[in-house]
Amino acid sequence: MIGTKLGNRYELLEKIGEGGMAVVYKAKCHLLNRYVAVKILKDEYSNDKEFVEKFKREAAAAASLSDNNIVNIYDVGTQEDINYIVMEYVKGKTLKEIIREEGKLPTATAINIASQIGKALECAHRNNIVHRDIKPHNILVTEESVVKVTDFGIAKASNSVTITNSSKIMGSAHYFSPEQARGSYVDCRTDIYSLGIVIYEMVTGRVPYDAESPVSVALKHIQEPVVPPKQLNERIPESLNKLILKAIEKEPIRRYQNVKDMISDLKKIENNQNLNISTNVSDSDMTRVMDPIIVNDKYKRNEEYDDESAYHRRGIGSKKRKTLIGAAIAILVVVIGAVSGYFAFSKVANTTETTVPNIVGMKQDEAKKLVEERKLKFTAIAKEKSDKPEGTVLRTYPSEGTKVKIDSEVRVSISGGQDKLEVPSLIGVDLNSAKEIISNSGLKLGKVTREYSDTISKNSVIRQTPDAETNANPNTSIDLVVSSGPQVKYIDVPNVVDKNIDEAASIISNTGVKISKNAKETNDKSQDGKVIDQSASGSVKEGTTITLTYYKYKEPDGSLGQNGGTQNGTQGKDGTTQTADGSQNTGTKPSDTNKPTGSDKAGTSQQSGSQNTKPNSNTQSSGTQNP
Repeated sequence: MIGTKLGNRYELLEKIGEGGMAVVYKAKCHLLNRYVAVKILKDEYSNDKEFVEKFKREAAAAASLSDNNIVNIYDVGTQEDINYIVMEYVKGKTLKEIIREEGKLPTATAINIASQIGKALECAHRNNIVHRDIKPHNILVTEESVVKVTDFGIAKASNSVTITNSSKIMGSAHYFSPEQARGSYVDCRTDIYSLGIVIYEMVTGRVPYDAESPVSVALKHIQEPVVPPKQLNERIPESLNKLILKAIEKEPIRRYQNVKDMISDLKKIENNQNLNISTNVSDSDMTRVMDPIIVNDKYKRNEEYDDESAYHRRGIGSKKRKTLIGAAIAILVVVIGAVSGYFAFSKVANTTETTVPNIVGMKQDEAKKLVEERKLKFTAIAKEKSDKPEGTVLRTYPSEGTKVKIDSEVRVSISGGQDKLEVPSLIGVDLNSAKEIISNSGLKLGKVTREYSDTISKNSVIRQTPDAETNANPNTSIDLVVSSGPQVKYIDVPNVVDKNIDEAASIISNTGVKISKNAKETNDKSQDGKVIDQSASGSVKEGTTITLTYYKYKEPDGSLGQNGGTQNGTQGKDGTTQTADGSQNTGTKPSDTNKPTGSDKAGTSQQSGSQNTKPNSNTQSSGTQNP
């Protein structure tokens, strides 16, 4: 490809990168005399409609955005089988390369880079575009430390349906969100999660989840608690530790709800690392164990013992006893007051606290009614794509059974149902291809049955259920009826050897097979028309051609029969000569009988040596001359 000029304008100079579906080249734009980056779709995907659409979607998504932290798109084109995007050439390194070279980045550097990534995402989200593949590989850092977000290859407008392939999860396993791993509905909070993972990697030098396979990594995103980054790098401030943990909460409703708030906290941490990052739930709403209240009695008992007279000691003792009695009464009053206060407080507490009811699985209206009966506020904070019926409560925060104050807010996530998918047309498609199409469409293969067909080739689809171009839920089973090819019938063909060819042909033609005749010459007239061989008999496939070989009589060459080169036959009175088989040939005239002709005497028929002719009433013994 080096040296190729695309669009009669962009000359490819060198390969500078390669991704899963495209190769990136540095190129020279001869029209504007500047360097650009040209992303070319790989050959194996050029004829794949899905990949070409995805490739063009990247260009459309990025071209609609204008921000200093987003790589600019200049042009999109196709030349023969080459699909390409022309974009801004960024001289620098990817964030992944920087992390590999430097390991853990300083807190200030990580915050600066994260803020710029957030600014790019804020622009995208403002335009209803979710990137969905934020990772260090897609973050370019210029020599001036300007961050550029690139590779909107799987970006999608947030107001359109979510990709449900599947058989294909969109995103990179180490950085995608739990909802991406589950194939659920995604929104801007997916990018927030991925950004949190990127910050985690910047300050620790490693990703939070790793395993031998992408599937294992995905399961960890969904199920496994994360190791707080501060445990891996004690130098990061607690405020940044909390920010990262908040961004990578497994439940979207517990994360930052928009990038703007996250950027705001990053800026605050940059100015004050001791900042206290707030969580989604106020502390007063949480159930906790409180330390017992300590009554701080300022009375300090300070008994002094001296050497005064007993009387004097008794006087002092009397005073002290009075003082002690008064103190005891005071303490008793305090205790009684404390006990009374405890019961009074308990009574009040019981009227100001309640528990979050179990509403998961309930319809939204029913759940709202139950929550409000507990004097709590019901707030539907998110809708997620789910296999649960639309409007069903999926989860709550705080969770069921948690003690909260009256008038506290119960935030819930509601099922948005499943995206409807269009059933593809599979008629005439071979079974293996049909399976792949079904899987790629977010559906699943159902029952496969077979039928004979004279019109649909073997192993191709004859019928499907549901029908093509109808709507179906994800993972709907598609039943297929597949062709086994034409049905083969067998026919019993009788043996017709020794029969006359016409009779034999009539017998066999009535069975439904085809006939081919093969004649073999014979000089034996009695064998004329006799079938001497047939190519097949018994059980044969319908449509088979049966070849019948038979004798066909052919007269011998010459007018006289010859036997050993000697004339055979006798001459009659009328001058004719009869052959052995009874045929007559005209001989010499009677008047010429005494005239010699050649080596024989005229009118004389000789029989050679030991050879005899067949008996015939019209012939006489050989060598006898007729008068």
